[in-house]
Order: sequence, then structure tokens, then C-alpha cells
Amino acid sequence: MDQTEIAAVRALLKSKPRPVGWSERRKRLDEVGAVWPIADDVELTAVDVNGIPGEYSMVPGSDPSRVLMFFHGGGYCSGSIQSHRRLVTEAGRAAGIRTLAVGYRLAPENPFPAAYDDALIAWRFLRDQGFAAGHIAIGGDSAGAGLTLGLIDRLRDAREELPACAWLISPWTDLTMSGSTLVSKAAIDPLIHKEYLHELADAYLPAGMDRQDPRVSPLYAALENFAPILIQVGSNETLLDDATRFAVRAGAADVAVTLEIWPNMIHAWMLWNAHLADGRNALANAGSFIRAHL
Repeated sequence: MDQTEIAAVRALLKSKPRPVGWSERRKRLDEVGAVWPIADDVELTAVDVNGIPGEYSMVPGSDPSRVLMFFHGGGYCSGSIQSHRRLVTEAGRAAGIRTLAVGYRLAPENPFPAAYDDALIAWRFLRDQGFAAGHIAIGGDSAGAGLTLGLIDRLRDAREELPACAWLISPWTDLTMSGSTLVSKAAIDPLIHKEYLHELADAYLPAGMDRQDPRVSPLYAALENFAPILIQVGSNETLLDDATRFAVRAGAADVAVTLEIWPNMIHAWMLWNAHLADGRNALANAGSFIRAHL
């Protein structure tokens, strides 16, 4: 691996430290996520997802009858279709399918269950558009991975058809913040720290809500009869333990789960795939996983 590539991403993040205030934080994530533009051959189409902003993407040769629905990260309080556009569109290319990016409602203006409900609205939208459940993959990074798991858990509990598979990037699965790597990796993670996660959880969750509630902390969900899962996480991120503990629980519940730990990678490193070979390689693996299940 070329260490200069990830060093350049770290330098980018250091040059744009996280500001105070939600609007400024949202602007900053849009800036660092979109620093490298999407490819010229990507076709984007804005779509009203039953009242929620959405965006389809296609590249030449992709199968429009199959779709990756993606929920962006940002701690439930920031992130957008714009910040994750390069990641989502290149994931669609790697899988050879259409994508739908979902601009769900953000906290603190819209606390739980707004985003959780928007995920179900987006699923219903795709099903109403004629997509078979088995032709839909669901993915997300960080908080978006939590929404992915919450949606599948909700569908499973309602005995509805499940998507073909789930793709989780650097998942935030435990809003109690009990993972050991929140401490052991704090010095080398340039993005996510325990104090910041507590701030995000306080903004997202209603006062007094149980933070082990599986709707917000899927680490504590019953995972039997779940869709197949691919988890991709970096070795240099504080949420590493959120990913590995979830993989163990899923495997113990007889879920088909694949865990990839990428050496030296940071939180949601695939955002910078235009510059980062390991970002492109991780997307290639995800594309192969999605194709195999669709």
C-alpha cells in the first residue's frame, strides 16, 4: 500500500478541522467528501423518494433493474447526497447496477425516529417502483450502516421480504460507546472520537431513550435470519470494535457475514477513492459481493 495516499487524506482532514455548529459541520463534510468530483460518465437523476430527497446514479453498462440503496454517514447529524456522491456512484460502477442515495432527515432538528422511518419510506419507494426485494442491496457508512441494519431488522421482524444483502462501511453499531477501540485507537483516528460520538448520540436520541435499543444500536439486535452482510472497516479507526463485535454476533446467529479489516485505513476511507487505491480496491470487493447476491 502507498502510505503517501492515506497521508494525503489525513492532511486534507487536518487542514479542515471540525467546526462548531451543525450547519458549519455539514458544510465541512460536504467539502471534504466532494473534494474529488464524480467521474464524467456518471448520469445523475434527482428523485422524490416519497417526500425525501434522493438521487439515482447510473454508468454505461450498469443494470437498471438492480439497485444499491445507500444511506450516508455523518452521525445522524450531517452528511448528504453531495458528500457521498463519489463513493456511491463508484460503488454502483463496481457492482454494475443503479444506485439510489437517500437524503434522510438529520438531527438535532429531526431526532430519532425520523431517519429510522425515512429508511423504511425509501425501501417502500423502491418496492413501489417495481424493484424485487432480491434485486435490492442496502448499504451505508457509519451512521448510515446503522440505518441499514435497523431497516433490515425492521423488515425481518415484520416478516417482510429482505434485501439481497447488506454492505456496511465503518459501521456505528453501539450508541452506548462501549467499544474498547474508542480508547485504544483514539490517538490514530483523525475523524471519530468518543466525546464527539456522545455529542452526536445526545443530538439524535430523545432524552431517556435506552441506548441499547436495537433500533439505534444494532449490536444488541437479535440477528437470526438476517440478510448476508459484508463489513469493511479500517484498522486505524475508533469504531473498529463496533464492526468486529457486530460481526461476531452476526456469525453466532448463523448469518452469512464477511468481515474485512483494511490495514492503515481510517473511517469511511472509500469516500476518497479517487485518490486512494485502497478505497478503489475496497469498492471492487464490495461490488463483487453485491453482484454475487443480486
